[in-house]
Amino acid sequence: MVIGIGIDIIEIERIQQSVEKFGERFLDKIFTETEKEYSLTKKHKYQHLAARFAAKEAIAKALSTGWAQGFRWKDIEIYNEKSGMPGVKLSGELKKFVEGDKSLKITMSHSENYVTCFAILYKTTPY
Repeated sequence: MVIGIGIDIIEIERIQQSVEKFGERFLDKIFTETEKEYSLTKKHKYQHLAARFAAKEAIAKALSTGWAQGFRWKDIEIYNEKSGMPGVKLSGELKKFVEGDKSLKITMSHSENYVTCFAILYKTTPY
């Protein structure tokens, strides 16, 4: 049973501008060390950062949480499975919210200028 869905699209240039303007302060606020290590070593680093940003936004929408309920950017970590598929690691209050019979899946896609992510939160057991 689907509990929540979320989608986000972002211009890659917007993330690039934020990194160039705010530097480490921006990176440290939004991304985990693992996400930074992965993204910043890539040829198209801003695309990878934008994908992780869009994923976090889509996940927040799927969870129907907000800043007041304890959402923190770094409580969501996006990583790649060995297959290349994106995976999600939650921590803090978000981890507690998705424990038990709930699962979260995401998919990401990009073009030259944009990145999008779709997230779905679903119940893994019948009603």
